[in-house]
This record gives sequence, C-alpha cells and structure tokens, in this order.
Amino acid sequence: MRAVIKRMILLLAVLLVSTPLLARGFTMAFARSRIYITPETTPHHRVAVVFGAGVRNGQPSAVLYDRVASAAALYRAGAVDKLLMSGDSRFANYNEPAVMRQTALRLGIPDDDIVLDYAGHSTYDTCYRAREIFGLRDAVLVTQAYHLDRAIFICNALGVAAVGYPADRRPYAAMSWFQLREFGATLKAFWDLFISRPLPVLGEPLPIA
Repeated sequence: MRAVIKRMILLLAVLLVSTPLLARGFTMAFARSRIYITPETTPHHRVAVVFGAGVRNGQPSAVLYDRVASAAALYRAGAVDKLLMSGDSRFANYNEPAVMRQTALRLGIPDDDIVLDYAGHSTYDTCYRAREIFGLRDAVLVTQAYHLDRAIFICNALGVAAVGYPADRRPYAAMSWFQLREFGATLKAFWDLFISRPLPVLGEPLPIA
C-alpha cells in the first residue's frame, strides 16, 4: 500500500510540473509564426487590440505605456487603421482604457481612430468581446512578448484570427515574475477555453467601422 501511495504521489508531482510546461510550450509553438517584430513587416489589419496593464495615479505603467507606444508605431506605419484599447475599469479612480486613450492622444493618434473597451478584465474577456461586441474577425494584438503567445492563442481559439506585435521597448523590473506567472495563466486559459467557458460582460454590439 505504501508503495502505491508513493507512486501516486510521484505521478501527481510529475503532472503538476509537466502540465504547465506542456501548455506553455504549446501556446508558444502556436504563436511563433504569427508574431512580427517590426511595424513594416506586420501584415495590415484594420484593428490593433491593445491590452491593458497597470495604472498608478492616472499614469500608465511602463508596461502599459510601451503597449500603447507600440500600437502607435503600427498605426503610423500604416499596419493598422484603428486602435482598440481594452482594459479594466471596474474600480473607482482606476480606468485603464481612459489612460490608454490619453497616452495615445499624446502620441499623436487621432481620437476618431481610438476605440475603448472598458470591460477587458482579462485576456480572455478582451478577445471574447473583440469578436462579440466589436465585430472583429482578425486583428493585430499588441502586448509584451511574455504575454503575446497566450493572447494569440486565446483570440484564435475564440474566433479572432490574430497575429501579434511585441511591445517590449525596455527592460521591466518584474519580468521574471511576469514570465513565471504565465505558466499558471496559460493553464487557466485552457480551462476557460475548453472547460468552464465563462461569459464576460457583454452588451449591445459596437462594430468598429
């Protein structure tokens, strides 16, 4: 009996270690051919989806600023026509999309070409709403490389044929933590996509013209 228990514990330990590695490896392989590293080589899409990140005292974090700046570079290069800024605004005095809009305006993006999604509470929610609310069937996703493969995988699985443009423009202090967190986040992505299938906040369709 004791030997059986030891084997079960060993098997469980192997699964706990290997499953996140396999999931992460799968999304990285899936996304590899869909990532473009310069605005000039990124194929034209009507919309770039820009994922929210931290805001402090009404100002974007370095990660968020670089996402908006990278999307602006795509816009100026003619790779995209509109920027969909998707982020969290659930709490008083915390509004990622509004800060993203102000940042894009300061970078010279016309207000008419900025669309805000105030209910992008997660990567899954942003991709789901990009299709269901904003009518996207394809897009360029803009976020840092550590997050980009998961975002590409989720959006494609939800019916948005997505490619990606990495927003890494400097070293980030918490990058090791971001990369480690992706293992758990990738497992959750598989759970959401194929098992729980949560329904995000929805509403009236607002197709991007």
